[in-house]
Amino acid sequence: MISGENTCPASVLIVDSSGETSEVLRTVLERKGLRILAATEADEGLALLREHQPSVTVLDLESERATDTSLCRAYDDETEANLVVLGRLPRESVALARHRVVAKPYHYAPLIRTIESLVEQVHTRAG
Repeated sequence: MISGENTCPASVLIVDSSGETSEVLRTVLERKGLRILAATEADEGLALLREHQPSVTVLDLESERATDTSLCRAYDDETEANLVVLGRLPRESVALARHRVVAKPYHYAPLIRTIESLVEQVHTRAG
């Protein structure tokens, strides 16, 4: 089980308009002891990010408005090194380039390992 100092499970925010992707990630990551937050739209995801400060955020650039430059910068401003971006970065979103970018099409196993690794890094630094 991956957890923080106070035994609360680490959390992952999934911002993805694909119900299938969200469900696969939710199922696997919850089995690994992570708390999952989910949003289908980028604006909704940003609100959840600000409210809950998850350990890792997974942002699918195909989610509604996710490629909006100001919205991408807002995600970048709200996160440290804990953002996983799914898809191709638009040229205007160079700020997101410092985060993990997983090109589409992707396989779930490496994506899940990336998420787990980032969660561990966040909690190792916090501990």
